[in-house]
Amino acid sequence: MSAPSLLAQRPLRALLVAEIVSTTGSQMTWLALPWFVLVTSGSATRMSFVVAAELLGLGLLGLPGGKLLARLGARQTMLLSDGARAPLMLLVPLLHWGGVLSFPGLLAIAFALGALSAPYFSAQKVIVPELLGENEALVSRASALFQGATRITMLLGPVAAGVLIATISAPAVLVVDAATYVIAVVLVAGFVPRRPPLAGEEAGAGVLAGLRFLLREPLLRVWTPVFALGDAAWTAFFISVPVLVVTRFGADPRVAGLLLASFGIGAVAGNVVAYRLLLDRVQGLSVIAACVMGQALPLWLLTLDLPAAAFCSALVVSGLANGLVNPSIHAIMTLRIPPALRPTAMTAMVMLFALVQPLGVFGAGPVLDAFGTRPVLVAFAAVQTVAMAAIVVVSLKVRAGERGREASVRPAAEPAG
Repeated sequence: MSAPSLLAQRPLRALLVAEIVSTTGSQMTWLALPWFVLVTSGSATRMSFVVAAELLGLGLLGLPGGKLLARLGARQTMLLSDGARAPLMLLVPLLHWGGVLSFPGLLAIAFALGALSAPYFSAQKVIVPELLGENEALVSRASALFQGATRITMLLGPVAAGVLIATISAPAVLVVDAATYVIAVVLVAGFVPRRPPLAGEEAGAGVLAGLRFLLREPLLRVWTPVFALGDAAWTAFFISVPVLVVTRFGADPRVAGLLLASFGIGAVAGNVVAYRLLLDRVQGLSVIAACVMGQALPLWLLTLDLPAAAFCSALVVSGLANGLVNPSIHAIMTLRIPPALRPTAMTAMVMLFALVQPLGVFGAGPVLDAFGTRPVLVAFAAVQTVAMAAIVVVSLKVRAGERGREASVRPAAEPAG
């Protein structure tokens, strides 16, 4: 199915727009909330604790989130999550403007936002094959469309946040994010059809069944923890951006927005190249093995005393490699899981990612306060390099095994001469 025929499906279009709107708001918040905490408290440690509280909510309450997804289905889960996150996000600026926002209260709100995000992120991964079926090439193309569109928000969201923070304040950006959740609810409720939840014994087996599958599947048992570790390193980097800008680039929030947007520029370009040239021509594991190291190696430039433009260039190149491989990564990680196990396995995956990510946050905050940004940036580049090298090794191993099995089956299927 081509891009025009994919986009001719109204449910897919509505879901795409909802994802763009919601992700744009989330990208704005990813800069606005840490910036808000940093400038109001003056503490990078407090800033990191707020981000960590959200991630802990995401991880610790993933189990009931998985049961919710298995019971309600992806569409209803997304509606429930976004519908609850909108008023919670709005609480932060309202309480701040009222002079009654305490730090423990902010931590509680962040934890609740994370808890509501757990089922939403799992539903995001399940809903595309629910709409399109199990064909890997088709799901990869749809994933490229979604990631290309939402990666544009990685470009627009931080830039818009930087401009808005400089002009109307960080709390106002959080109001915008709350509004994006409402818009996403309207789009999904109005245009994405209800699908019955997956039935069957496995669907009710819980997150532990999903976790057991991830542990025995040859590719996912390596990919899942390694990508989780890589994401923790990215979280540490994102936490360091406000401090980096305050200490080295004149405390200009627009520079922070440009730094975060640079990765999005590269990611969008990579998604376009993958969609146009790679997904129908090159097997997914081959793309990943060939390109994924390009995400890690440019990050070593961030450890040097370079101007902001050089930092942006390194992040563009890293984003380009990420955009090339991510459609295949998401399609493979989704489709290697049996449909009946997909809600619980995806929830187990989201839980693992969320429980590992605070390691980067808790580690980065005190280090930033005590030693500045350089140790965090060195650790970021090192962890990414090791993680992506592991991805290359296991991808090549699994691809070789699959080709060997195909070669052994093919002669047996041919008729004797």
